[in-house]
Amino acid sequence: MFERSKRGEHALLIQPHSGGAPEEDLLEEFADLARSAGASVAAVLTARIDRPNAAILIGSGKLEEVKAAAEASGADLILVNHPLSPGQERNLERALQRRVVDRTGLILDIFSQRARSAEGKLQVELAQLKHMATRLVRGWTHLERQRGGSIGLRGPGETQLETDRRLLQKRLEQLQKRLDKVEVQRTQMRRARVRSELPRVALVGYTNAGKSTLFNTLTGADAYAADQLFATLDPTVRRIELPGGGVVLADTVGFVRDLPHELVAAFRSTLSEAREADLLLHVIDAADPLRDERIAQVDAVLAEIGAGDLPQLLVFNKIDRLDGVAPRIDRPGEERHRVWLSARTGEGLALLREALGEALQLRRVQGGLRIAPQDARLRARLHELGAVRVEQADEHGWWVEVDLAVADAQRLFAQAHGEPLRPLLETAETPT
Repeated sequence: MFERSKRGEHALLIQPHSGGAPEEDLLEEFADLARSAGASVAAVLTARIDRPNAAILIGSGKLEEVKAAAEASGADLILVNHPLSPGQERNLERALQRRVVDRTGLILDIFSQRARSAEGKLQVELAQLKHMATRLVRGWTHLERQRGGSIGLRGPGETQLETDRRLLQKRLEQLQKRLDKVEVQRTQMRRARVRSELPRVALVGYTNAGKSTLFNTLTGADAYAADQLFATLDPTVRRIELPGGGVVLADTVGFVRDLPHELVAAFRSTLSEAREADLLLHVIDAADPLRDERIAQVDAVLAEIGAGDLPQLLVFNKIDRLDGVAPRIDRPGEERHRVWLSARTGEGLALLREALGEALQLRRVQGGLRIAPQDARLRARLHELGAVRVEQADEHGWWVEVDLAVADAQRLFAQAHGEPLRPLLETAETPT
């Protein structure tokens, strides 16, 4: 084994590709990931791989080129934009005498830096330990022998590696139990929000599209927002008021192409904010030349987590970086509606609120209603929603004047009478 450098994170990046020229956007994104993790980019190499080498991924000639480039640039870290098997990682480290990290390990490292809540830290640690479980042999090759058999060293016959794996498995089980408990608590909170009958909206999108900035602008919250990949890991939930009523808005983790499966599994409770929403606000960097590809990549991740069929409203953010683009709403028939805005300057936010109201059908009804004594439960529910403006009681029950969202009226009166209260809806509905 070699002595790992403690000087810092001076990285040489390797971008594998198969045939043709390597995609520039892949390399640029990988460099952004490296910088987001705190590394400085010392050098970049591309490596054409038609048949991956089972031992080192790249060919022996390219390996010598990487070694020479690392020496010349002073890189003490090798980052590979491709998943590596544990054996490939070990062999590359042995040959290059430098630490080697693949794409999955790099994203996990970024997540470990960004996690702020107790739940987020648990999720990241669980994902890291699962990733590490197959790589334990790296640090213990000198202990791969039985401890029994020598005077003073006789023991249960368990190798140091086996001990480490057993301890790691125990830690994994502990983390899973704690996360299961957190998931129960989060589920109870979501059920409370469902009982409040407020529509749920989740912000989703490619990482660094401006979701947290938009969230802060809409809610007045102070969720962490920065011009870096994966600035947000922990979901933040706030209520906002729209012309037709209140909604619950959740900010979620940004997506990226080839999101490691370890993270998709570990962040199941965080991603459930998107999976269980009534509407997804798909935030897009309008100034990104690859925005159409980003949209497709986010849609692919949403499908993977079970949220691919949810209705979406596309929000093209950062129009302040484009010339000649004004705030607007595009309503292209049956396709997803689009809102063009700038979360940073506030341009177009009124249009977004309008589009949200349309998408969630947040229209209101106002009118008078006779409630019989046997429908006291309906009266109590109207009071819980704050919908009662005037109320008079007599021997026939109650006469109330109400003001509430159409969706609430449809739901409540269907529960009470088996169908919506049509006269009220037909005569008293007032668009906002």
